[in-house]
Amino acid sequence: MIKVLFVCLGNICRSPMAESVFNGLLLKEGLEGQVTSDSAGTSDYHIGEPPDPRTMDIVEKYQLSNNHRGRQFIRADFQQFDYVLAMDRSNLANIKRVLSSEDIKDRVFLMRDFDDEAPGADVPDPYWSEADGFEQVYQIILRSCQDFIVYLKEKHPALTQ
Repeated sequence: MIKVLFVCLGNICRSPMAESVFNGLLLKEGLEGQVTSDSAGTSDYHIGEPPDPRTMDIVEKYQLSNNHRGRQFIRADFQQFDYVLAMDRSNLANIKRVLSSEDIKDRVFLMRDFDDEAPGADVPDPYWSEADGFEQVYQIILRSCQDFIVYLKEKHPALTQ
């Protein structure tokens, strides 16, 4: 089982949205028994809280699901997950503070490293935006998750069988 962790700041907007989008794509691809995901935040601002209502609006709009409660990224997560995808450079820097540089090689990425439209760019934090900001983030996450699944299939040929 390949395990993927999506990480943002508070774990109520971007990373739970990415978890929902990714899990929906796994179902469509028939990979739900081979790949799984979770999400976490680098801060402790929203531990135990459900995703932001605007994130849940997007989840419902695209007929996805999410039962997640906010939690903080911890070093032990790196032992449990094969890949960690950070939403922005600040999240990535916070992750790197917890892990050694050897740990992160080929396992920790920016989410948009897998976005053909803006490779390596940050996923903007929609927290202070209106619904259109959440829609924009959804589109970015969707593209990135689609391309990440392509990457996983290339890296793990058994997934394509």
